[in-house]
Amino acid sequence: MGRSRHSDVLRAAQMYYLQDLTMDAIARELRTSRSTVSRLLSSARETGLVQVQIRSPFDTAPELEGQIRDRFGVDVHVVPVLDTLNEAETLDRVAMQAARTIGPLVDSNAIIGVAWGATLSAVSRHLTRKVTHDSIVVQLNGAGNMQTTGITYASDIMRRFGNAYGARVEQFPVPAFFDHAATKTAMWNERSVQRILDLQARMSIAIFGVGSVDSDYPSHVYAGGYLDEQDLAELAADDVVGDVATVFFRSDGSSDGITLNERSTGPTHDQLRQVRRRICVVSGASKINGLQGALAAGLATDLILDEASARRLVSFTGQPAGIPAGNR
Repeated sequence: MGRSRHSDVLRAAQMYYLQDLTMDAIARELRTSRSTVSRLLSSARETGLVQVQIRSPFDTAPELEGQIRDRFGVDVHVVPVLDTLNEAETLDRVAMQAARTIGPLVDSNAIIGVAWGATLSAVSRHLTRKVTHDSIVVQLNGAGNMQTTGITYASDIMRRFGNAYGARVEQFPVPAFFDHAATKTAMWNERSVQRILDLQARMSIAIFGVGSVDSDYPSHVYAGGYLDEQDLAELAADDVVGDVATVFFRSDGSSDGITLNERSTGPTHDQLRQVRRRICVVSGASKINGLQGALAAGLATDLILDEASARRLVSFTGQPAGIPAGNR
């Protein structure tokens, strides 16, 4: 959007939403037509300049948000979704609101870490443009496996984030999992890989979903050929309930001794917890076990989820009491 157009959008939005002027009055002040004012206001909403919030006195979202915030120490956005929607439709609604919530949090000079996956793919399709300067989008984990390089799938997500915020995109051209831990150790000493690892170490924002072993809507890492039968057996033996950026954890948030993590290319939980803002997007109540594990590990500072998942989370009996150490 050009500077002149952006100025007109801003002025129209301020007059309409802050000064309560009618579109006819705005058209007269701007010396334009009413239809042009309508287009300016639509642009203000589409670009995220204006965000509309509706709070019904019968809405349970604020109560759910308060309970989750108190229990897990995270900022929460609960997305009201009808129970009649299927999981794919729910994901689309959550992704749309997540995209609009994330936009205002992204500033210039940001290093934005993004994990690939079905949830972030949906979010990326709803991002609205925001002008930033000298920002970088960096891929959090490799995407290759025995069947595909994963480059197209991951790069589409990264490209959409980069385009939305005018940011430079840095991909991570390594597999999701190495065959041997020693190979990962050797690759991590390569300067080309260290450059990406350095960007990850300086991230100001990390954005990710939660992979869940028993989700009704399978996470890409479990359905996309990344894990063979032996890998799945090892995860079961280690009592794994989910992952963030292909690094696995148990329901209590612990990840020590999980052998597959030694071969994973995602950031360790200790590394992820160093990021100032960590935005977790979850859709689907069947991911409750994975979400509970991620929160117990203190991996998120911000949580965006659908209402059914929020209700299950607050009634879930398996979670440890209190706020995770990583979020205090």
